[in-house]
Amino acid sequence: MTLSSSLNASVAGLSANASNLSTISDNIANSETTGYKRAMTEFHSMVIDGGSGTYAAGGVRVSAHRLIDERGPLLSTSNPTDLAVRGRGFLPVVSHPDLVTAGDALQMELVTTGSFRLDADGYLTTYDGAVLMGWPAEADGSIPDFPRDSQNGLEAIQISASQFAASPTSEIRMGVNLPATSTEAGADGDEEQVTIEYYDNLGKPQTLTVTFTPTVPATDASNEWTMTITDDGSGGAVLGEYTLTFDDSSGFGGTLASVNPTAGSPAYDAATGTFTLSAANGTQDITMDIGQINDFSGMSQLSNVFAPNSINKDGAPPGTLTSVEVDANGYVHAYFDTGLTRVVYQVPLVDVANPNELNVGDNQRYTVSDDSGAFYLWSAGSGPVGEILGFAQEEATVDVAGELTNLIQTQRAYSSNAKVIQTVDEMLQETTNMKR
Repeated sequence: MTLSSSLNASVAGLSANASNLSTISDNIANSETTGYKRAMTEFHSMVIDGGSGTYAAGGVRVSAHRLIDERGPLLSTSNPTDLAVRGRGFLPVVSHPDLVTAGDALQMELVTTGSFRLDADGYLTTYDGAVLMGWPAEADGSIPDFPRDSQNGLEAIQISASQFAASPTSEIRMGVNLPATSTEAGADGDEEQVTIEYYDNLGKPQTLTVTFTPTVPATDASNEWTMTITDDGSGGAVLGEYTLTFDDSSGFGGTLASVNPTAGSPAYDAATGTFTLSAANGTQDITMDIGQINDFSGMSQLSNVFAPNSINKDGAPPGTLTSVEVDANGYVHAYFDTGLTRVVYQVPLVDVANPNELNVGDNQRYTVSDDSGAFYLWSAGSGPVGEILGFAQEEATVDVAGELTNLIQTQRAYSSNAKVIQTVDEMLQETTNMKR
């Protein structure tokens, strides 16, 4: 009983150390694999009750697991869509073959890093076929409220490299100085004009013409102008007409004193210094900012010079995609050659209670299991999860020097178990020789 238990224990020791050697070899082989999480073998003793006065060797058993919650060093790269998670959390991906065949029944997989690039279909994909997933943005760049405990709402990120995008104009800030001498008695009453180009909903350039007509009094100075705004995108229609009166006091001289719309013109909001025009045949709202009452940064009437000091507006003509980047909070930005930037998706970070119990697949991908706990989708940089870094990849969590040390120890342990087997064999041989 004792000899046979010694033999069995040493055989179990050989098998256990062979398993340990497998994890060591796997770790060393993947020491340069980005995102690889090292595997570890743990030894557990087995006890057999041999009865009073005797001892039976129980042997050893092993369990191997992968340390998924460990994070490797971050390596800087030149690709903006090389992504790594700094801290807790996983990037959601889907297998490209699954994307083609599964339709809406996609199997979400998890990774901690990936080198994503646009493929022929515009999907952000790694070389091994992992497609990045995210929540699609609305036209204004906002992200709707999607469920956080379900992958419903997540979709494969697809951005056409040849797509065009335009941004209609929604705001114009106009700073113009009108000549004070034009509103004095005896002035010639000449009009002043400013033309402002804007972009309609189809990205076409249109023009607003702003005409300033002075009120010339019989005596003194009126300090009053009529501002008329016409739109060639509306067939030259008048969008608004306003009577502008300027202050001539010592404290606020030259600033707006009042703005009065004529009948049918959009109302002037004194609190913001704006009014909203309905341009492009009523299909596009444009907020025009001319400044608040007694605001020195808005419209002015000074000296004898007509000067459009500043015309600032948003909007852009159609442009082609130049690059895609993901910021620390997971927002996917598409950049166009016109300077337009648009948020098209948000990539959440997936968190589970026990990451080390995730199901392990090929290419450093994981799936949720019963032992890992249910997943929850967090916005990157919030809650317990970390941030998403572009231009970066996570290196393997393998310490080669440590693995080689373990290799030496495993070799010695294997040899020692083999020696025990040899010794037991010799003792059994002596036992059989006793009959001769």
